[in-house]
Amino acid sequence: MRPTKMIFILLGVLCVFTITAGFDIHNDGSDPPTKAQLGEKLFFDPILSINHSISCASCHQPAFGFADTLAFSKGIHATPTSRNTPGITNLSGRPSYFWDGRSATLEEQALQPIISPAEMGLPIATAVARLNASSSYRQYFQLVFNGPATEQNLLQAIAAFERTLETANSPYDRYIAGDDNALTPSAIRGRMLFIGKANCNNCHSGEDFTADRFKNIGLYNGTTLRDAGRFDVTRDSAHRGFFKVPGLRNVAVTAPYMHNGMFKTLREVINYYNDPNAVIKDGLNRDLSLSKPLQLTNTEITDLEAFLVALTDDRFRIHKP
Repeated sequence: MRPTKMIFILLGVLCVFTITAGFDIHNDGSDPPTKAQLGEKLFFDPILSINHSISCASCHQPAFGFADTLAFSKGIHATPTSRNTPGITNLSGRPSYFWDGRSATLEEQALQPIISPAEMGLPIATAVARLNASSSYRQYFQLVFNGPATEQNLLQAIAAFERTLETANSPYDRYIAGDDNALTPSAIRGRMLFIGKANCNNCHSGEDFTADRFKNIGLYNGTTLRDAGRFDVTRDSAHRGFFKVPGLRNVAVTAPYMHNGMFKTLREVINYYNDPNAVIKDGLNRDLSLSKPLQLTNTEITDLEAFLVALTDDRFRIHKP
């Protein structure tokens, strides 16, 4: 576990269970608010959308691992976005963000939805002006940053909140820590499949089950599946169809899946990896590790799903396999 992760976990538990739309971070004369508390308030406030209609939390819903339940979230004017909204737990210290990896820091990531015409549609200068025109936000930024809101400290605050969303309190974590009864027999078998026959560990490795790499898993064919992913950032033709490998913590509550939300359930995802050609025959430049069927049985698919469900932090355990 990263040295600071346990601190973030404790803060994250507080944040998730105390969030309300009218959350007041400094109304009783007690200790000054923190960057993360200010960021939490901003995260849930529609003041950062051009028509005050949506907030960051409109698409990153706490109950669903800070993901969305729609294949494509709706931005201002109910306009669908172009990619599925991923969960944002366990993002602290990642080297890149978004499906195409276009941002290198959480601060850069926090900016993009605000200024995107398809999402919140608000120029960052206008966002800063709005915050400084608000008597409460003027107070908050003065307390936290000793000055008015700026683009830099606005993004710092949101990123600080996102860094509190670390999770490591799942049945899997308790099993690894020595509780042999934390996982069901099915999940234990699924874990062995994950690192063995199913070869999931080839891409989903490390404590958060992501190698922080980009892979082409065959969901691009240039015709019906036209999102080129990483290519849109690098313009390198070798990157067509490559997308960032997401972490798998809390994956059971972040459906639908993939950058285009095409799979509604974990079982559909597993079935795809079991035999990609049976689902998409014409995927271009698909990773060679997916060139042959895994030949998982129905029982093995059930076991693998049970293991993935066991990666769900206790605060999110609402999924029913």
